Amino acid sequence: MSSDADLLADRRSLRRKLSLWRLLALAGVVVMVVAGALAWSGRLPGSTSQAHIARVTVSGFISGDRRTLDLIKSLEDSRASAVLLSIDSPGGTVTGSEAVYDAVRRLAAKKPVVAVVDGMAASGGYIVALGSERIVARQTSMVGSIGVIAQIPNVARLLDTIGVKFEITRSSPLKAAPSGLEPTSPEAAAETARVIADNYDWFKRLVGERRKLADPEIAAVSDGRVHSGRQAIKLKLIDEVGSEREAVAWLEREKGVGKDLPVRDWRRRSESSSLGLWSASEAMARAAGLEALAALLARAADTPVGLRLDAPLALWQPAVEK
Repeated sequence: MSSDADLLADRRSLRRKLSLWRLLALAGVVVMVVAGALAWSGRLPGSTSQAHIARVTVSGFISGDRRTLDLIKSLEDSRASAVLLSIDSPGGTVTGSEAVYDAVRRLAAKKPVVAVVDGMAASGGYIVALGSERIVARQTSMVGSIGVIAQIPNVARLLDTIGVKFEITRSSPLKAAPSGLEPTSPEAAAETARVIADNYDWFKRLVGERRKLADPEIAAVSDGRVHSGRQAIKLKLIDEVGSEREAVAWLEREKGVGKDLPVRDWRRRSESSSLGLWSASEAMARAAGLEALAALLARAADTPVGLRLDAPLALWQPAVEK
């Protein structure tokens, strides 16, 4: 008899626990739906559907990926009154950097854009910064590295050592050369240098046009070196030493951007729906005033993209002692 009573009590306890979990799950779904609806209507704290200053982060290797280009394009017809381009990048491919630069120029034709160098805007990163109307960098930021490089690992001697030989048939001597699988011919090396020189000339002309530098001034900054923020302003590579605070002040003072407008992060969307678990969790964190948690969830949602390394690079590399 006692055993039956214990079994009945256990069932009732289990039923109560299941009911509680069902209720909590239902409440969670309701909260997510409400948060999504508020975000869509622009009434959720942190919403980009209200007037604001957009912050777009360009960091790491610049490949000109479609999600970054789409993000910049989406700002053209957004409620953002201005855009802060937060840059911390050593560069990337020349083509990718050019694509992002072009996207920034199209955006700057519609609303004010200020680049804020938060760490490094070197090589391709500096190309992107040139697309903005103004460049602000910290005193200790690294700016410049105006130049182009091509790197192709050559494993021909290693293959000879292990007894492997690639049989290569080409339609012409310079097809797919240099390949890295055989010693580079003088002709192939010369052609690679020709392409690099052309890209380098384009880079220097871009710097001269955007920064309004005379030929001697371009020559002084285009030897591949990086410069600190304090050095860069003397060389006219940037407009102001400072941070995001100074950039916002300039937007208010010179562009008439509303005072005290909030700064909102705009990020690349993942391949999944923007109303996924990460996005909903971030929205709820912002609604609760948990900005640190929201920022963490935002970084988790922004998945990295693959790198494309089959093109000339505008990439800063620190010197290595031999």
